[in-house]
Parts: sequence; C-alpha cells; structure tokens
Amino acid sequence: MLDLVWTGEPETEEIRRFLLAVREADGRPEDTGFAGGQHLLGHVDGELVAYAHLDTEGDSHGNQVAELFVHPAHRRSGHGRALTKALVEHVDGKPLRVWAHGDHPAAVHLAGTEGFERARELLILHADAETADWPEPVTREGVTLRTFVPGQDEEAMVRVNARAFDWHPEQGALTADEVRATEKEAWFDPEGFFLAEEDGKVIGFHWTKVHEAVPGRFGGEPAGEVYVVGIDPDAQGGGLGKALTLAGLRYLRDRGLGQVILYVEGDNAPALAVYSKLGFTRYEVDVQYAR
Repeated sequence: MLDLVWTGEPETEEIRRFLLAVREADGRPEDTGFAGGQHLLGHVDGELVAYAHLDTEGDSHGNQVAELFVHPAHRRSGHGRALTKALVEHVDGKPLRVWAHGDHPAAVHLAGTEGFERARELLILHADAETADWPEPVTREGVTLRTFVPGQDEEAMVRVNARAFDWHPEQGALTADEVRATEKEAWFDPEGFFLAEEDGKVIGFHWTKVHEAVPGRFGGEPAGEVYVVGIDPDAQGGGLGKALTLAGLRYLRDRGLGQVILYVEGDNAPALAVYSKLGFTRYEVDVQYAR
C-alpha cells in the first residue's frame, strides 16, 4: 500500500537516488533535486516509489506548479493518480499547474480523468550542429556583441529580461540574485553568455548552456542549448535576435558539440519560424495541465 507524506524538509539523498532511477529510464528530470516548496513522498514497504514537488511560490500568474514522478519499477500501479489526487487536495482550490514531460497517452488520460485541461505546450527543438548553416552574426550599425562579465552585468541583463518576458510565467520573474546563484553552477560559462550593447546600454542577450550526456536523452550525447534569448522591446528589429542567436550557436558548435536544443512556447509562431530557418525541428513536447 502506498504511504503518502507531505514534508518541507525531505531527506535529499533518498530523493536524489529516486530521481536518478527515473532519469535512467526516461532521460528526465535533468535536475536530481528540487529546492524549497513542499515535497510529497510515496513509500511502499519503506522504499520511495513515487514523488511530487509542489512549488508553493508559484509562477507569476499565481499558479502553484507541480511535477510528479513514479519509479520505473512501480508504474501502472495507480501511484500517479494517487499523487495527483493528493496534490489537488493539498492546494485546496488554489490554481494548480502540473507538468507532464513528454506527451504520453497515460498522462493525457490521467489529466482528463482528474479534471485537468491542457494549458500550455513547451516544445523542445533540436538541430544538428555539424550540418547546420550558421553564418557569422551581423548586427545593425551601432550595436556590438560581447560576453557577460560576472559581478558587473547581472542587473542590466535582468532589466532586459523583465521587459522581454513580462508575459512569461517563469522567465519574467528572474532576479539578479538568481543569476548570481546560477553563476556558481558547474555548467555556467560566461564565454557562452552574449550581450548586445548600443550606446553603452545592454539591449539584448543570449545565454547558452551545455548539458552533459544522459542515457536515454539526446542519443546519450552532450547537447548545447539556446537557454534564453531576450531582446528589449524598444530594440527589436534589425535582426538583433538572429545575430545573438547565431553568436551562441556558433560558440556551441566551436566547443565541439554535435547537437543543440532549445525550449520554446508552442504558440510562439514568430520564434518557431526563426528557429526553423536555422535548422531546428521538433524533438519533444512538455505539457502543462491546469485545474
């Protein structure tokens, strides 16, 4: 029988081992730990077999956001449904969003039977860096590109980010302190973080990321990522977004990466058109369900 318990201070090593087992089977999640919020642990005979994390701070639209996972050896036992029901009960009528990584029929069925509606699609696009045509970036007159300087550029980058993503439930809320915290992550590389300046003012950026090889994910090979591209609305036009994107793509290719991925909202038609011209095709989709 599944024993479900909520906690704010879980045993992190147990969760890490559990999520590693999930990632070994599914290629997800990329991270093996969730900070803050509330944690729902599901044990059978003392073994962690089901887990959900609830971000109680929520997104910028006021939704609490959850992710849930079931151990590969304990699926098709109703544990996913049990986690979902417990999440709904816990938020007590507050708006809830739940991520499903991959558009799997089982997730579609579970969401429908538990009263959730499909609210958002996050597409994962993929490009072969070895065959893609990524020319030298060209900027309009007066605009220059340079790389990010830790300790100097956080506030300027965040100002552009807030203006560029005022519509986005997660990205638009990024703070300078969060950028500084990310600088301590092993993957952070300022040489892959490009800024566009005009008259001494930052007007856009392209932040790249490199993912280590994960079994079952992107062919088990490392992958570069177009992590975030942000343009100040007052500076849009003139090919600035394309120039920044190309600068990052060429950097990732020059690092020897054979593939590049990116995440883009499924309803962002202009961005999808740009990335299609750069050789990106649809690879996966993450779905967020709402109740």
